Amino acid sequence: MNAFQAIVLGIIQGVAEFLPISSSGHLKIIERIMGLGDVEGNFAFFDVMLHFGTLVAVFIAYRKDIAELLSELLTMIHLKKRPQQQHADIPARRLMLMIVVSLLPLFLILPFKSKIEALGTGEHGMEFIGAALIVTGMLLYFSDRFAKGRKNEKNMTVVDALLVGAAQAVAVVPGLSRSGTTISAGMARGFDRTFAVRFSFLMSIPTVLAATLLQVIDAVQVGLGGLSIWACLLGMVVAGVCGYFAIRLLKFIAEKNRFGGFAYYCWAAGLVALILSLVS
Repeated sequence: MNAFQAIVLGIIQGVAEFLPISSSGHLKIIERIMGLGDVEGNFAFFDVMLHFGTLVAVFIAYRKDIAELLSELLTMIHLKKRPQQQHADIPARRLMLMIVVSLLPLFLILPFKSKIEALGTGEHGMEFIGAALIVTGMLLYFSDRFAKGRKNEKNMTVVDALLVGAAQAVAVVPGLSRSGTTISAGMARGFDRTFAVRFSFLMSIPTVLAATLLQVIDAVQVGLGGLSIWACLLGMVVAGVCGYFAIRLLKFIAEKNRFGGFAYYCWAAGLVALILSLVS
């Protein structure tokens, strides 16, 4: 892998991780086109660096929310005292608790996670990814037709959090967009569109952080796989920068109440994947 390929993969990871178009699906398509093989398996350290870059992007984009949630968490577990004149930040507390609830469905999928992710590899992997991208497009297409919701952290329910969390668990399937699936689930439950985006990204932080930390162990054992550390750092920086602007773009789109355009794009990307499965 050269510097140009590292930059391309960094752009794809940064943009597709946050826009509802599936980073896993796009990376597999680009890997096939560029003849790189299985980057996640062959260049595990590089893959970890890409995910670390996008994780940093989320921390920067939602730094205020994260600071409020951490402050409330420390107060709740009595590691930080709340000033006497300051009342409990109920919205921040409810949001944090709902994020915790949304993570519960992931524990049901963990025993099968590796087998599910393997569906995107092998002889029929590209066909599966193509079909999953088309499903993602359908979710986004119908999400635009949901009635405008008004729920946020103040009035969402435990059932809402569990169902959106279940959507995140299902999005382990290669080719399904995690953000697209969870945002669509949130809007189906009556979330305000901007809150659906915000909740989707905030609930992804512990999931991506835990997955990245687990990958680090394997990545260190495998090593750089012939890559230079500079290529890894380059991919990480590009993924982080592109990811930050992708988050800002999705916030803007959410305010305009339009996700349908991504549906057509996912259908086109799915068709490309299906064509690649036939010609390879």
